[in-house]
Amino acid sequence: MAAISRLQPLHHSCPALKPFLLFPKCPPSPSYCFNSNLRRKFSSTPLYSTSDSHESQSSSSTVGSGESIVGDLLDYLNESWTQFHAAAEAKRQLIDAGFHLLNENDEWDLKPGGRYFFTRNMSSLVAFAIGEKYAVGNGFHVIAAHTDSPCLKLKPKSASSKTGYLMVNVQTYGGGLWHTWFDRDLSVAGRVIVRGSNGSFVHKLVKVKRPLLRIPTLAIHLDSTVNKDGFKPNLETHLIPLLSTKLEETSLESKEKSTASSSKAAHHPLIMQALSDELNCSIDDIVSIELNVCDTQPSCLGGGKDEFIFSGRLDNLASSYCALRALIDSCKSSSDLSSEHAIRMVALFDNEEVGSDSVQGAGAPTMFQAMRRIVSCLVNKYVGEGAFERAIRHSFLVSADMAHGVHPNFMDKHEEHHRPEMQKGLVIKHNANQRYATSGVTAFLFKEVGKIHNLPTQEFVVRNDMGCGSTIGPILASGVGIRTVDCGIAQLSMHSVREICGKEDVDIAYKHFKAFYQTFSSIDRKLNVDF
Repeated sequence: MAAISRLQPLHHSCPALKPFLLFPKCPPSPSYCFNSNLRRKFSSTPLYSTSDSHESQSSSSTVGSGESIVGDLLDYLNESWTQFHAAAEAKRQLIDAGFHLLNENDEWDLKPGGRYFFTRNMSSLVAFAIGEKYAVGNGFHVIAAHTDSPCLKLKPKSASSKTGYLMVNVQTYGGGLWHTWFDRDLSVAGRVIVRGSNGSFVHKLVKVKRPLLRIPTLAIHLDSTVNKDGFKPNLETHLIPLLSTKLEETSLESKEKSTASSSKAAHHPLIMQALSDELNCSIDDIVSIELNVCDTQPSCLGGGKDEFIFSGRLDNLASSYCALRALIDSCKSSSDLSSEHAIRMVALFDNEEVGSDSVQGAGAPTMFQAMRRIVSCLVNKYVGEGAFERAIRHSFLVSADMAHGVHPNFMDKHEEHHRPEMQKGLVIKHNANQRYATSGVTAFLFKEVGKIHNLPTQEFVVRNDMGCGSTIGPILASGVGIRTVDCGIAQLSMHSVREICGKEDVDIAYKHFKAFYQTFSSIDRKLNVDF
């Protein structure tokens, strides 16, 4: 019952809701928001978050030992409504863990045993820890993932109106299951540029937690064949969120007319007011916005045994967090890097869902430029040939992206011998046409890490008569010639506004990634391929 006292009503309490609040697996009403520290006292793992309770130390996984990170993942998901928030939260956690923030514009001074990171565009991030026994030519052990997910984004001119309603024009980002965005309690989040008091401009993140928007479906009486013919909305004319009933001539509308020449007239005053309230600044000081439409329902546990995670953006924030946490925890103490010869690295990229071709995407040379700079900082008086090229030859990349779990109602969509299941460990992805970068050698090495630590793995190959998605794996592998394996956590409802994965798989992935950092060097030196 202690958890119930932490429910914070936004408007007023409702006696009719009280029976539903006894076991709040998912919010019964948008009138209630859930404090980020909400804990379920009667469960070994919290439904929502674990930021300040000792209960987070109870394991949710039956594989291996040690604490579970599931509650912390829920915290991360609930904080990371956008790619900007995901990178900012990763930045906060790295700083708290003792990593030193670098600036790509500055000269770097790096030392063996040091832990460092930088961000780009506040939507991508590279973090690394240098082994104390690093020598010129030693490799990088990298886990790469992405921070973005399919979503709706506000158009540069989002304000519109239809038949007495204020509407918000949006554009689709990535390959989302757009029908799942209908009839959801939506809001906006992202980043803004604010004018400072001294004439400077400040980059700020913003998140409006209360439901602002909704995309209503058409009543079945007006679309009587929808269940037979399917729901096929026009993405330009039907996928437009509703903001409000149209205002009469009021102070807000007058203000909109008076600023018609301003860029802010491109967005409804109600949206701009919500942003200024969150940022505690004047509307006139907001000079630029970049906003995603986001589902307001919190990430939580679900299922008959609380064995699932129900959330948006699991693809690919679940992989991003497991990788980030594995790096942080693999070099917590001063002794963790004392016998390490390699450099441990995490790279989180933006724009994977739209092809990665951007300054903050995996198609940019961000990671490889960082690797070259790191090697240059550590060569000291070395005058030999090919320090960077030798380092790449010794390096290994894990491309971590969510995997297609077998759907119990659509089993025929999977090749019968390659049907990944939830709660059965990381999925190694194979594709003969190089849509995934896995080879027989890289699959063996990564599975060997799991075998040594008693962590299960699975295999996935797409059917020959179906198309295959891809990942940042082939992009990075071909970018500089680094050995790569593609893997991921099995999930259902991929690219839906609300996805599902197995709770145990999160802990297995974290343990596998952590084991990769700690033991890959010893495994790799036992295998010779090209000599």
